[in-house]
Amino acid sequence: MTSDPPKRGRNAAATRDAILHSALAAFSRHGYDGIGVREIAQAAGVTAVLVNRYFGSKEELFSAVVELAFADSSLFQGDRTLLAQRFASEIMDKKEKGAERSDVLLLLLRSAPNPRAADILRDSFARNCERPLTALLQGPRASERAAMILALATGFQFFRKVIGTSALADASGAGLFDDLAAMFQSLIDGPAARPPPVRRGRVKSADS
Repeated sequence: MTSDPPKRGRNAAATRDAILHSALAAFSRHGYDGIGVREIAQAAGVTAVLVNRYFGSKEELFSAVVELAFADSSLFQGDRTLLAQRFASEIMDKKEKGAERSDVLLLLLRSAPNPRAADILRDSFARNCERPLTALLQGPRASERAAMILALATGFQFFRKVIGTSALADASGAGLFDDLAAMFQSLIDGPAARPPPVRRGRVKSADS
């Protein structure tokens, strides 16, 4: 005989927050297709009926979770000249929010195979991350450079925090910070700040 989930008070904001964080953890562990509203509700200490009352459906709950995952806009605020350092600091900060960041990475990895979940992830990521970053960049191909910056940040975190690649997990924090900041700065500055590539001429054959 299973026990009923513990009753929560009537604080609507706290209840909604508990459901969202329960859903973030659940979708991160199991992916969009691997978990249902009932299990999420039980972990949050509420009923599935209450979850649907707050969010309407599993898809709408997932959308709200994704918005929560990408809600922090602090990286895109402040002095533009310090943008590379802010990105490197955010990635290298492994003391605070470590589990939460891993949840976000796993949310991307495990939910993206579902086409509708992938649409939701892509739309939210574009609105909350790609476009604000693109707006900060100057010069040509700003949207491409913004996407590369975010891909670099996400890939680094994935290998270091989720897979635990020893070459990154055990490396000097100061050294990694400097390397990351330099790579981010190169993409932020754009091609105008870098020397043009050396064009190699065709090797002529003996008969030409």
